[in-house]
Amino acid sequence: MIRLPLSLEKKLKELMPKAADRDAFVTGLLEAALDVKPVNGDLPEAIGGTIHLFTDGGSRGNPGQAAVGIVLEDPQTGKVLKTHMARIGITTNNVAEYRALIEGLKLAQKFRPNTLIAHLDSELVVNQLNGEYRVKMPSLQPLVNEITALSKSFPRISFVYVPRLDNHRADVLVNRALDELPDPPYEKHI
Repeated sequence: MIRLPLSLEKKLKELMPKAADRDAFVTGLLEAALDVKPVNGDLPEAIGGTIHLFTDGGSRGNPGQAAVGIVLEDPQTGKVLKTHMARIGITTNNVAEYRALIEGLKLAQKFRPNTLIAHLDSELVVNQLNGEYRVKMPSLQPLVNEITALSKSFPRISFVYVPRLDNHRADVLVNRALDELPDPPYEKHI
């Protein structure tokens, strides 16, 4: 239990002589304060635990119009914590995959998980991030560097390859973004 300032302790003792009542009161206040309600439609930020991140990036044409899809999930409950989709301009499939992961890591930081498991359906990206493949394209190295820097904000992080069927929610978001969202201002990311 936390220690309260002496003036608060005295006041609580006057109001509630029984220690059990005081403890229940303080616990109730803390629970109410920590039970944050959604603000502006966002879910409350979690602290700790494990979160699963599913990301996908794709382009129609290679290079072509590209988009990212992101799903954050609580593996304990299966509850989706956050989704995000966006068009990112004209780029390649590989750049879109990396950019999806970067955006996903930024969203996951808000939940401050102890462990983040990032699921991607790009074997190339997973193997490059896990050090199994070299990053041969110089244009991808800044993206890898950004992911490395973002990864340091998580106590434990892993990058796992999953088949496209197991990443269908993020894939659906990519296609919805390409079908439904307006083109971003022209910006070429190759």
